[in-house]
Amino acid sequence: MDLLIKNGLVYHQGAFHHTSITISGDKIVAMGCEEKQEGFEEIDASGKYVMPGFIDIHTHGAVGVDINHAAGTDILKVSRFFASQGTTGWFASIVTDTEENTLRAIQSICEAMDHPEPGAELLGIHLEGPFLSQEYKGAMAGDLLRKADWPLLQKYQQAAGGRIRYITVSPEVDGVPGLIKEACRLGIVVAIGHSGADYETAMACIHHGARCATHIFNAMKGLHHHAPAISGAVLESDIYCEAICDGRHLHPAIVRLLLKAKGADRVVAVTDSIMAAGLSDGRYVLGANAIEVINGDARLVSDGTRAGSTLTMIQALRNLKAFTGKPLEDLIPLLTINPARLLGLEQRKGTIDPGKDADLVILDEDLTVETTLVGGRIAYAKDSMA
Repeated sequence: MDLLIKNGLVYHQGAFHHTSITISGDKIVAMGCEEKQEGFEEIDASGKYVMPGFIDIHTHGAVGVDINHAAGTDILKVSRFFASQGTTGWFASIVTDTEENTLRAIQSICEAMDHPEPGAELLGIHLEGPFLSQEYKGAMAGDLLRKADWPLLQKYQQAAGGRIRYITVSPEVDGVPGLIKEACRLGIVVAIGHSGADYETAMACIHHGARCATHIFNAMKGLHHHAPAISGAVLESDIYCEAICDGRHLHPAIVRLLLKAKGADRVVAVTDSIMAAGLSDGRYVLGANAIEVINGDARLVSDGTRAGSTLTMIQALRNLKAFTGKPLEDLIPLLTINPARLLGLEQRKGTIDPGKDADLVILDEDLTVETTLVGGRIAYAKDSMA
């Protein structure tokens, strides 16, 4: 489709501008041309915000679909839902599971990537484990955690056809520092988390190439003035950190502190959502574990440990605005260019510029998603859902 989006408040280079966006095929080709062009459809975005589409790099599912158990067609259902929440790109996160189930999940994700339908673009695979700490396992199945196993990771990456782009590991687990170096050579971005690592061990892994921290402060040893631990290493270093801004995983004051400590260019908003996102309270699963959701709060049935979230990316943006009082201009990078840069996608995604993928979200003044475009195609339109 050739498309002209006109009269909107377009987020560009850190500020909103009254301008237009011209799209041809799946790319943004120009900005600022208001004249109607032959054969171009038009979207009038008067009074609306036009932003880069959101990129969620850590999610385990939504609308009744658990990534560890999903078929390829199920995963496409998640993509459609995410588009309705302003997300235009996402990484499917596989929680620690058996080798057999992990390989099956990898196959399903690859099937969905090979046969895309209108919806948020599935960009790759995130492995959350299995090389994680027992003590800080969170909602992981403890009996399936293991020491670093480079041949196993190679096997998973071969099965995925190179589509594993992101992995979470614990620095203190036997063999992990060496595995980080190898994973980086394989083109996998490494995050550290689910960890009680001391400061020195965490810093060593950062020096070996780890580039992010998974859901900062959650399932992670806290900061102490005598023992900074992994949290201190993450705050002091220049690596990125994921933040689950649902008001449960992080107190609003911690979100404000995090942005002061790290800067808005090093925080990545994620949902860590489970299959209950978009649905009501009830019983669900996350990989091998039974989950109960009460008042939107997901916890293990077995011991009450918090287990992912029911958050969406648009709600994360609203929460960030409420928690910090900052202008939208300062917060949008957390959902757009920051995840794009972390995962090496910044040449195609994360900003509104000529030559970039036409992945856009149009919001009203209340931050309600009106329209989502993925690759220049309308993946969601509020009016059509009325």
